[in-house]
Amino acid sequence: MRNRYLGLLPGLLVLLLLPLGPAAQNSTACARWCPPNSSCVNGTSCRCLPGFSSSSGSEIFTSLLESCDDINECRPPLTVSCGQSADCKNTEGGYYCTCIPGYALVSGAPTFRNESENMCQDVDECSSGQHRCHSSTVCSNTVGSYTCRCRRGWLPKPGFQDKRVTTVCEEIFATWTAPPGIKSQRLSHFFKRLQDLSENFSPASVQNSIQDLIQEVGDLLETPRDLETLPRSEQHFVATNLLFGLEDVLRGLSKALPNGPLTFSSPTGPALSLEVQDQGDRNITLIQNQTKMMLTWDTVHESGDSGPVVVGLISTPGMGKLLAEAPLVLDTEKQAVLHEAHKDLLQEIHPILLSDVISAFISNKNTQNLSSPVTFVFQHSVIPGPRQEVFCVFWEHGQNGNGHWATKGCRTVGTRDNSTTCQCTHLSAFAVLMVHYEVQEEDPALAVITYVGLGLSLLCLLLVALTFLLCKAIQNTSTSLHLQLSICLFLAHLLFLTAIDRTQVKVLCAIVAGALHYLYLAAFTWMLLEGLHLFLTARNLTVVNYSSVNRFMKWLMFPVGYGVPAVIVAISAATRPNLYGTPTRCWLHSEKGFKWGFLGPVCAIFSVNLALFLMTLWILKSKLSSLNSDMSTLQNTRMLTFKATAQLFILGCTWCLGILQVGPAAHVMAYLFTIINSLQGVFIFLVYCLLSQQVREQWRKWFKGSKKTKAESEKYMLSSGDMSDACRRSGEI
Repeated sequence: MRNRYLGLLPGLLVLLLLPLGPAAQNSTACARWCPPNSSCVNGTSCRCLPGFSSSSGSEIFTSLLESCDDINECRPPLTVSCGQSADCKNTEGGYYCTCIPGYALVSGAPTFRNESENMCQDVDECSSGQHRCHSSTVCSNTVGSYTCRCRRGWLPKPGFQDKRVTTVCEEIFATWTAPPGIKSQRLSHFFKRLQDLSENFSPASVQNSIQDLIQEVGDLLETPRDLETLPRSEQHFVATNLLFGLEDVLRGLSKALPNGPLTFSSPTGPALSLEVQDQGDRNITLIQNQTKMMLTWDTVHESGDSGPVVVGLISTPGMGKLLAEAPLVLDTEKQAVLHEAHKDLLQEIHPILLSDVISAFISNKNTQNLSSPVTFVFQHSVIPGPRQEVFCVFWEHGQNGNGHWATKGCRTVGTRDNSTTCQCTHLSAFAVLMVHYEVQEEDPALAVITYVGLGLSLLCLLLVALTFLLCKAIQNTSTSLHLQLSICLFLAHLLFLTAIDRTQVKVLCAIVAGALHYLYLAAFTWMLLEGLHLFLTARNLTVVNYSSVNRFMKWLMFPVGYGVPAVIVAISAATRPNLYGTPTRCWLHSEKGFKWGFLGPVCAIFSVNLALFLMTLWILKSKLSSLNSDMSTLQNTRMLTFKATAQLFILGCTWCLGILQVGPAAHVMAYLFTIINSLQGVFIFLVYCLLSQQVREQWRKWFKGSKKTKAESEKYMLSSGDMSDACRRSGEI
């Protein structure tokens, strides 16, 4: 009781100390002692404010010990209702309503007061950007929330921990699109089937997806259809897309495979070997279609990479169809070695694919500079010969989407019979190429014969041309043929001697090759006209009037002699301008049979000339055996017989010796071919000038005329001197 009175003592003291006055006697005066969050009713009682209640529960209280406490309207039993999809939030002396997460008021206001104001509706977090899904996932809206799932062809990344996002995925079925600009129904069908595989992919059926993919690639390579009609550059473009696209897809799909070795094969050829393991320290070997790959796990494993690692080796035998005639780019070191080894040889490189094309990949994409080299052993049925060299190559992706074979980063360890061992410090698509060198050893004696023979021919051809140009008395259809043949051969031999080796400037070398192509073709065409004229002359020996032959030849010779070679060279230059000029000679390249633009017409002219020559001999034989032939006709016939025999050398028939340069007699035939054909100008001078009576008579007239002119000049000078002496003497007198 004592403590209770002590508690009342402060209040009583307050009342006692209050000043006395009129307010103390007014019964309606406000009580000064009301607790916080309350208001006075009168001088002796108080009332709690709205949202508060007294500690005794009374609405009006008079006790000094009462307090006004906050009413929690949101605590059961609820005294207010916010409605569905909303939460009640208590405040001191009040409350408010908010929409639960995933919902929001239509008006956009943050709060409301009661259920009648409830307009909470579901929020589409995916479209509004109010989600925390990773970029590798797809956001799907749900009622009041959203979910994050991996994209089609992606799986959750193992070992990833990040509380800011719900899921992080990695690509499994990589995106593989068709190469742009390639018009092919077969290729379009392939990528349509590839899209179906991607859309139907699920991690549970990953092995079936890999098997179907291998089968589709095999079907495409076995029956390329319209792909084979594409230009070579576009075929190489398609091959690049297939090799690198297949590698990316298989690398991704293998991440969903169980640990252990796996093998997939297709009846159409492609086959895949895989090894999926956790990090280890042992070596691994994969074998596929007679190709072996050996490497260590330290090479495969990437520091910081979680989960199992994958090593794959896929063989695509049919890829060689699309890689035919693909260029080979040697690295600087190999070029220097080859130049040193073959510095005295003339060589043209023709790569031949010896092995299947294989692609090697690991789970890490960054394989351009491996810590230790990967070893490959290729089996091939062809054994390289003495003039053939084997290169370990890889398919290098070009900047324009194209590609080529390259040797950088790969070296040939050794070749034994039908196997080749390679080591490479990077991974890509690999193969073994055999390079065949068309070797022609430069015989010093043949070089001397060529230069001496062509030099003599140039001098003789110049004399022939000057003779038939200046001797107007002997100019006729026959001499016109001789003159044009001499001019063409002279220009061709001169250009051959001075510019055949000028390969430094490619454009200039191509021009020289085109000019040589035209001049030699023109020379052979004039040889054909020479043979035709000789045959027509022999056939018309009994005819007194030769005008028909002359008219025919005058009408025919210039359009044929210069027009036909021009057409052939124009067609060749329009179709394959890049094949004019080789790395060692300014002549026609042997690639794609381009040399037949020269050899074809030459063989045809050689065959026709040989036939005309034999028919001419048959006609002359019948004339020589005729008993009633007069002397003049007989003499003409004998002269024609001699000239016809000499025409074997002039008409280019000796070029057949070039075809006979095979076997044991090749060396002898090479000498005969070089001697006879380099001296062709000498034979023309011998037959058409030295053995021609008309030409000799003209030369005599020239010499006599020059001597007579010289004598008259000397006589004139003497007479002039005598006259001057006489004049001098008369002056003295």
